[in-house]
Amino acid sequence: MLKSLWTKFFLLLLMVSVIALSAALLLRELMIRDFREYLEGELEDRVYWVTAHLEGTYERFSGWERGNIAEDAIWALMSGLEVRVLDENGEIVMDTEKAVGMLPPLEKKHVASLLAQRAEKRTGNYFPYPLFFNGKEIGRLEVRFLRSGKENIFITRSNRFLLISLLGLGGLAVLLSTIFSRRLTNPLKRLAGAARSVSEGDLKSRVTVSGSDEISQLSVAFNRMSKKLEMQESLRKKLISNAAHELRTPVGAMRGELEGMIDGLIPLDKDHLKSLHEETGRLRNILEGVEELSRAEASALSLDRRFLKLKPFFKSIVDMFDKQFHDKDVALELICDEVLSIYADPDRLSQIVINLLSNALKASSAGGKVWIKAGIIGQEAVIEIGDTGSGIKQEDMPFIFERFFRTSDGGLGLGLAIVKELAEAHDGRIEARSEHGKGAAFTVFLPLHDLHNSS
Repeated sequence: MLKSLWTKFFLLLLMVSVIALSAALLLRELMIRDFREYLEGELEDRVYWVTAHLEGTYERFSGWERGNIAEDAIWALMSGLEVRVLDENGEIVMDTEKAVGMLPPLEKKHVASLLAQRAEKRTGNYFPYPLFFNGKEIGRLEVRFLRSGKENIFITRSNRFLLISLLGLGGLAVLLSTIFSRRLTNPLKRLAGAARSVSEGDLKSRVTVSGSDEISQLSVAFNRMSKKLEMQESLRKKLISNAAHELRTPVGAMRGELEGMIDGLIPLDKDHLKSLHEETGRLRNILEGVEELSRAEASALSLDRRFLKLKPFFKSIVDMFDKQFHDKDVALELICDEVLSIYADPDRLSQIVINLLSNALKASSAGGKVWIKAGIIGQEAVIEIGDTGSGIKQEDMPFIFERFFRTSDGGLGLGLAIVKELAEAHDGRIEARSEHGKGAAFTVFLPLHDLHNSS
């Protein structure tokens, strides 16, 4: 149970709450101690004042005069001190009880009423304070401190407030610890469950994303990962299915010819061996095309992007194709600004352009025209490769980027699929437009934000 992340979070939050409440309790104790020390200091000051006043009274009357001493005793009582005045022989000259008894009835009633309201209580022993006159001890003042009812009320109320705080805040701390620990761990539990589902083969598993904290970002990354895994798995299955379909034809043809040769129905001569050799070449082309498509799909993980000046980049490709276009009598035009730059993988971008140029050349007849245009629209670099060739039928347009889809005899139908994968690897896209019999144009859109972020 202690291994549970929820339990750890709960105990952590609970411990923080206990420490905070303990700090409040300690602060309260320190405040009460300082308060009591302050009151005792006040009482000490009153004792010294009473002592000085008694010594002055002794001086004025040249001895202990009971009436005046009684007034001092009453004043001391009103100040929270119960006193006894002793002479040099240790005999009690006056004490608080006698002083109160000497008061007139009305004053005695008022003093008793006031003392009752203050709820003073006698606590502790008497403390002696010597009395002096002209360097000679003339007696002793014994004092017992009276605890004020106000002090007790303050302490009682502070204790009550502290108890309520401990119960209320403690309960609130437990409740909040439970809520927040669950809120922290529930998304992680969902992530763990979804990860377990993915590991068991359920690539459609997703988690709900709420908020924008680190756990939410982790959930977004997990969902993105699951989506890519699902797409990759779908592509893998589709690629295997399409490859198997394409491989079945040459393999079937080879098998039929070999069986005929074994049965003696087909002569084992050079022409038939050449036919078998052509079928193996077709198999090799299919396998190489599948391999190239797989590399294109994985290119997003291994792009080597750098700054490219597009005009000289396209010029090198145009020079490479110049003889082929010249031999077929097809014009090739390049339209690109000298200063136009892009941040991309030159090998992958070259593969895109070469594939599209090759298709344009195949679709064009003598006297035709092929062009490469490059520019910027908004936050995207736009590369268009078009031709005035045979074009594409409208019913074929939705499928031209599908694997192994061919609009004419020859080829594997993988070229445009590879171009689409490479464009998407650059976080871009490709679009096509065509009018059958009048030509086609393919436009590649690549974002420019990578250029800005890299600078």
